[in-house]
Amino acid sequence: MELLLPNTVYHIYNHSIGNEQLFDAHENYLFFLNKFQRYLSPVAETYSYCLMPNHFHFVVKVRKEYEIVAILPDVYGKKYKNEVSLENKELIVSKYVSRQFSNLFSSYTQAFNKWVKRRGSLFLKNFKRNRVDSREYFVQLVKYVHFNPVKHGFVSKMEDWEFSSYNVMLSTDSTFINRDSLLKMFGGRDNFIETHLAFYSEG
Repeated sequence: MELLLPNTVYHIYNHSIGNEQLFDAHENYLFFLNKFQRYLSPVAETYSYCLMPNHFHFVVKVRKEYEIVAILPDVYGKKYKNEVSLENKELIVSKYVSRQFSNLFSSYTQAFNKWVKRRGSLFLKNFKRNRVDSREYFVQLVKYVHFNPVKHGFVSKMEDWEFSSYNVMLSTDSTFINRDSLLKMFGGRDNFIETHLAFYSEG
């Protein structure tokens, strides 16, 4: 499985097991986003997301190595400090970032299981991660993430889906999304809207 390398952008996504639902109520979506911020914001910047009833998508950039090293807990920090190999140092940091995702899924699953009175795993074991290696891929990916609810027939317009970052990008409210950097990548707010609308015909 590919490591989550520092200072690198990834498409992170996962699906529920079988026909299970990840989110059973409005509160579940909000709870998951709060958990995401708690576990992932310290180690990654978030550019976009979309939560669907049985799967999710995030576009994130793992923070720089020195930023993550500064917050490593003792068990990881001691290993990093005592390691001589730069490659192994990077491995330690990458494992910690992956561990934060695992902690997110585990914490949410425990709370969700209690909520709906179920038992067992909720997410597929290995979450998917694709490295984003070009500006073109990045822009297309963000549009794809925001278009997902339309693609799956939940809404007819992106702005009608509450649990994605599309409307967040158009507002001025405080957010954990890196709004300024993302809009800059799209050439501004107007072009962000225009290129997203064009994606309807592209999709």
